[in-house]
Amino acid sequence: MDNRFTDIIQLIKQSRANAIRAVNAELITLYWNIGEYISNKIEQSEWGDSVVTELAHFIQTHEPEIKGFSDKNIWRMKQFYETYKDFPKLSPLVREISWTNNMLIFSRCKTTEEKEFYLRLVKQENYSKRELDRQITASLFERTMIGNLKLSPAVRESTNGIANTFKDSYIFEFLNLPEPHNERDLHHGLVRQMKHFILELGKDFLFIGEEYKLQVGNTDFFIDLLFYHRGLQCLVAFELKADKFKPDHLGQLNFYLEALDRDVKKPNENPSIGVLLCKDKDSEVVEYALSRSLSPTMVSEYKTQLPDKKYYNKNYTNCLIMRVHEGFCPCLS
Repeated sequence: MDNRFTDIIQLIKQSRANAIRAVNAELITLYWNIGEYISNKIEQSEWGDSVVTELAHFIQTHEPEIKGFSDKNIWRMKQFYETYKDFPKLSPLVREISWTNNMLIFSRCKTTEEKEFYLRLVKQENYSKRELDRQITASLFERTMIGNLKLSPAVRESTNGIANTFKDSYIFEFLNLPEPHNERDLHHGLVRQMKHFILELGKDFLFIGEEYKLQVGNTDFFIDLLFYHRGLQCLVAFELKADKFKPDHLGQLNFYLEALDRDVKKPNENPSIGVLLCKDKDSEVVEYALSRSLSPTMVSEYKTQLPDKKYYNKNYTNCLIMRVHEGFCPCLS
């Protein structure tokens, strides 16, 4: 493309994106207002439940060119309004994402906290319907909250957003890995399925390379996977272990972080972060191993199948109760 015109192309694309957002916000406002009107009429006993079916039939008969107002959809508008009417903090958020994604969130998420989590996440990550559906099915909310509660003190107490970026566990159901599998199977699978891997990590992750070479003295070392995180403005090293976590794994990862910070990190970037991905881990062993670590290092486990949401719901509730007793409450935003 002629470099003289790239700025004009960018202006056109930005204007189109702004127009789409404005149209979407107006559409959501329309659905909200219709839901509010019907809800109030029914609550005041001016209309009965059957009026929604009558309304849908009236629109179809007298204004056939107006689409999307079946009795089922109109009931959803009423439910949509009633779901959020008592939560003014969430009202602006619902207007910033698509109606389809709004339907997924308010129909599948049980608590206000979970709804807020996904509303903010969809806005941030620009999820499609399929991507959002996968994240809800994979218990992303519960896993993120549990992960925030279990992070090492050095990471959890940071103020630059690290705690809300990484998880205690990752789900790699898209790999279809055999059992048993080794680190090479895991490594190659993640590289082949990089699009799905970044969806699980978060879209701010940019893949730099696999087997990233570091030279220290006269010896070469290789980081399994190296990323850059746009929001945190730092390098992120992933080391893969297809077995249970061992404390000595951290020594290798900390060494890599030191080498990255000395030889690769740019002056304007933040210190590098390390993530050790293990097939299994003993949480108490991990806590002991990380308790005196000054490096921003995390130990996460990976699963090769989609989780049972009941398991994560129970564990999130237990962790939250424990932290409330300790005077600590995780922040969703």
